[in-house]
Amino acid sequence: MSSTRSRRYFLVKCTLFLLAAVLVFCLYAGWEAWSFLNDVPETPGRDKVVDIEPGSTLAGVARQLQEQGVVTSADRFQLLARLTDQGRRLQAGQFLVSTGWPPRRVLEHLVNGQGVLYRVTVPEGLPWWEVGRLLEKEGICRAADFDAVIHDAEFLRKYGIPFASAEGFLYPDTYLVPRPREMDMRGARSFAGRMVDTFWRKTAGAWESAGIGPRPGADDLLRVLVLASIVEKETGLPEERPRVAGVYDNRLRKGMALQADPTVIYGLGPDFAGPLLRRHLEDSGNPYNTYRIPGLPPGPICSPGLSAVEAALRPESHDYLYFVATGRDRGHVFSATLAQHNRAVRAYRQALRERDGG
Repeated sequence: MSSTRSRRYFLVKCTLFLLAAVLVFCLYAGWEAWSFLNDVPETPGRDKVVDIEPGSTLAGVARQLQEQGVVTSADRFQLLARLTDQGRRLQAGQFLVSTGWPPRRVLEHLVNGQGVLYRVTVPEGLPWWEVGRLLEKEGICRAADFDAVIHDAEFLRKYGIPFASAEGFLYPDTYLVPRPREMDMRGARSFAGRMVDTFWRKTAGAWESAGIGPRPGADDLLRVLVLASIVEKETGLPEERPRVAGVYDNRLRKGMALQADPTVIYGLGPDFAGPLLRRHLEDSGNPYNTYRIPGLPPGPICSPGLSAVEAALRPESHDYLYFVATGRDRGHVFSATLAQHNRAVRAYRQALRERDGG
């Protein structure tokens, strides 16, 4: 009996010891889990951009997070993701996170958060090739891909552009976009499509208020956008744009040549760096030479903003046929007769001499 009691006593001690060990282990594991879930790698935290490539595994993402100091343990982050059944829901993309976030918040952001958006501003008055160069510089797409997209018949048909190019429809604005992983045709098509969609949306009210409708026909589109693009290039002052549009409207009605330098420059193409010379103005082979070819040029010469489109739709009614810069500010002097214009040109040249100390 003594031997039996001894064995029982030994088994009870072993069982109690094991239970105590399990309890200690559970308490330790629970403490470790609580600490991992609630502690943050750094206080205060620092912003980090995490780039998750398509097809990345949970293990790979966890290692990346640990290497960047976003979580303290890759293994525990994987365990958290599996226990919450979110391991397979991680999104691809670039995400702005903080080393001051607990792992649960990091996981939630990678599953449900929005990727990093970059601000890309396209100014008014750029021709399509300058827009392409800007987008390439910003890392959105290659300029050559942008060129191909905006001249692609299928793209133009999809976005309701009845011309051979999307010039004039590439709406100048500030866009928030995710930076693509690679600059390719998809990025060019996506951004160009967004610009054209923005054009239709932003100008719809202007077309309707002018009695044309939200989707004008090809003739109205061509006339308004060409005039708007010239107005955009001729003046940077919004208050002058209806007046400039009125000058060109008067010239068109009188059958006068528009004589707009920006159209000639556009026709000289992407490689022209100036200056504009007399031989350029006398070149009848340039289809955009409004000194030699009457009427509007064959297409828009840049992307006009909304105020230029509105000015082209509602030109100011006046008798002016000429305008020239003042030489002293951003404004222009408008004239009804050639004699008045010549005096304004002389005043402009005098202003330039005074400015240059001549």
